[in-house]
Amino acid sequence: MASSGGFGLAQLQALAAEQNPIVGYFDPLGLSEDMFFEETNEATIGFLRQAELKHGRVAMAGFVGFLVHAQGITWPFPMTLSGDKWPTLGEGGVPALWDQLPQGAKWQIILAIGCAEWYDEWQYDVPSADMGLAADKPKHYMRGGEPGRYPKFEGYPLNLFDPFGFFKKNSEEKKAKGRNAEVNNGRLAMIGLFGLLAESKVPGSVPFLTQFNFPQYSGNVMVPFEGQFSLF
Repeated sequence: MASSGGFGLAQLQALAAEQNPIVGYFDPLGLSEDMFFEETNEATIGFLRQAELKHGRVAMAGFVGFLVHAQGITWPFPMTLSGDKWPTLGEGGVPALWDQLPQGAKWQIILAIGCAEWYDEWQYDVPSADMGLAADKPKHYMRGGEPGRYPKFEGYPLNLFDPFGFFKKNSEEKKAKGRNAEVNNGRLAMIGLFGLLAESKVPGSVPFLTQFNFPQYSGNVMVPFEGQFSLF
């Protein structure tokens, strides 16, 4: 099995202390000491770091999105080509807005995410477990690549990792500091987003948020596709 480039448990523990000196290394389930998918421990750590970054980024977008929707803000243009308007905030609050989306819109969202995930994971010329790479494509995060680094789209100027080139000229030290900040912000966003969802589902479950009087959501936030998401 291939090595993930030497970033193992010792390096992870050192990075954890750097990211948060107070909490430090925290892994009560011992996941970072395991070997997933019959891979090396280093590859497993790469997988876990990638997963945390993805969840953190989604949570940051979700947290900001929740606050925006809670104000009743929508896009200024119609939701569909036929002129249908975006769902408006009402009974059930922000979580209920998803249930009001048309089935086709939900499938478009899932398909777009699936395509983005596929391109991130796809490595070509795969003669061995080392995963052959395209000339301009970074190493896979389980093969020594940098977790969270989304590859450029070949032949197009679009770069989702740094679309405006803000960080290209930063020093390596500043980039490392930014990566640590992103991880910490993502962790806070995951806690914050679940706090907003919990308060929407069970009023009073998050005492600080009770003052905002969130509308109670009657659906199941852990089963987000139960509303109008049938195939037929």
